[in-house]
Amino acid sequence: MDNQMSEEQSLKETKRAEKRTAEEAEQLEKEQVRKKASLAREQAIEKASKASKAKRSEKQAIEESGQLDREQMRKKAYLAKEQRIAEDQEARKRKAEKPTSRG
Repeated sequence: MDNQMSEEQSLKETKRAEKRTAEEAEQLEKEQVRKKASLAREQAIEKASKASKAKRSEKQAIEESGQLDREQMRKKAYLAKEQRIAEDQEARKRKAEKPTSRG
């Protein structure tokens, strides 16, 4: 009788051990799935972040280029205005000198 109880006890322990092993394997598998999903999320976030950063950099480059173009146009306009002023002054100076040279 003791032998039969011992065998039953051993069988129960074996079943419990098998169940525990199966649960641990299942738990491990679930953890791996969670880790894989988490890594995929992180990679997606990183990819989106890089894309956003690249878009911002491109936009900034375009804005800087436009700003540079505007600045060059302003300089040209300023220089043209200064040139006109200088030419007008020179013309007035020549005009003022003409009457004195006649007489």
